[in-house]
Amino acid sequence: MRLARRLWLHGALLPALATLGALAVAGQLFRADLERSLDRALLAQAAVESVSLFDGPGQKVHLHMAVSPLVEQVRPFAPQGYLYQSDGRLVMRYPPVSEGAPEPPRRVPGTREGAPTLTTEVSPDGSRWREVMVNVRSPQGEWYGLRLLASLGQVDRSVDSFFRMAFSLTAVMGGALLIVQTLLARRLSRRLAAIARNLERLREGDFTLSPAEGPGTDEIGQVGAALREATARVRGAREAQERLIANAAHELRTPLALMRTSLDLALRRERSAEVLRVALQDARTEVDRLAVLADSLLDMATAGRGAWDWKKGDLALLLTQAVEGARAAAEQRGLLIHLDAPAGVEAPFDAGSLRQAVDNLLGNALKFAPKGGDIHVRLSEEAGRLRVSVRDTGPGIPLAEHDAVFEPFHRVAGAEPSPGAGLGLAIVREVARRHGGRAYVAPGTAPGAELVLELPVVAPGDERASG
Repeated sequence: MRLARRLWLHGALLPALATLGALAVAGQLFRADLERSLDRALLAQAAVESVSLFDGPGQKVHLHMAVSPLVEQVRPFAPQGYLYQSDGRLVMRYPPVSEGAPEPPRRVPGTREGAPTLTTEVSPDGSRWREVMVNVRSPQGEWYGLRLLASLGQVDRSVDSFFRMAFSLTAVMGGALLIVQTLLARRLSRRLAAIARNLERLREGDFTLSPAEGPGTDEIGQVGAALREATARVRGAREAQERLIANAAHELRTPLALMRTSLDLALRRERSAEVLRVALQDARTEVDRLAVLADSLLDMATAGRGAWDWKKGDLALLLTQAVEGARAAAEQRGLLIHLDAPAGVEAPFDAGSLRQAVDNLLGNALKFAPKGGDIHVRLSEEAGRLRVSVRDTGPGIPLAEHDAVFEPFHRVAGAEPSPGAGLGLAIVREVARRHGGRAYVAPGTAPGAELVLELPVVAPGDERASG
């Protein structure tokens, strides 16, 4: 079922039908209430008439409604009154009828006082009447029957008027709801169609366009915003993947070309054993270079994937172990590593990946710090986030390249060539992202550079932080 029809059904038709059903029930309850009110009025009138039938001169029987000074004003809605003798003969009635009119049937009163009886009668013309019959005993001991009749026509007219007005208002309301739901359906259909078109493009691999900003902040607007964000992330990931593949191909091409050249020269003509040994050593060097690049690419691929062992551990202890592991390489270069990490700083993290990220930060500092320089490793907590910073006294990183240094295979412009595949800081950024944090270059640290790995105190996802 299409959205427009569904909104018409659930937003207009069903409410209108439910309203009609409720009005039908309300009309019957309204009719019953009016009839109860009429019964009470009849009983009240019967009570008044029954106690005053014989209070006239000489205790002559009479009906008070016939002699009321307001008889003309109440005639349109006053009940009809009949008084019968013990033999059922009509004594008097109100309103009077013209001579020659047929007499009503006889009603023989009972011979004892009792509760009045209420019944509904239908006349030959189809009109309905409510009747109350009361037995009244005269002072002389004779029994009379007092019969009061009230037309239910006014009740029927009131209920019919209620139904006409109610059904008319329901029709107007249903029409208004239909118009509103039609406009709403068209608007929602346009918004959902835009999202559907974008999803179709995403399914076909087209990440160039994002859904336009929606007009509202409702659930559909939130879906559109989430889709825009997801599209931007996928587009960025795809662009990063394409750059990574292109850079990896470039990095692979160089050692392969050198190996091929060396082997071609060795095979072109007869060579001495020493020359062949040199060629094989050159090829082995390039193979080692390819192995390092392959390992780095594997680390890069697995840094953001796989099941991590999230546990709450001592981050200061992890930094101490990483620093101790780097001291031998630092001493060979005449460098000193200073660690400032307060004990007992606990946080949930994956020890293996985080240790790799810290080792990469230390390795980057060891490559660029001058001989006799210092490397400062510091752990601090600010605004509910943990900061692991590694600062060296090297040439520093230009401000324009603060973000680019975390891209795979990026080389700082003007920097001396250094060993490595150029993926260390990219792995640091991926590990930080997986932990719900970030990696960045701290500004204003010249001379040298300060790289920061920032982590949240609480891991992303309680289920992963438990343990």
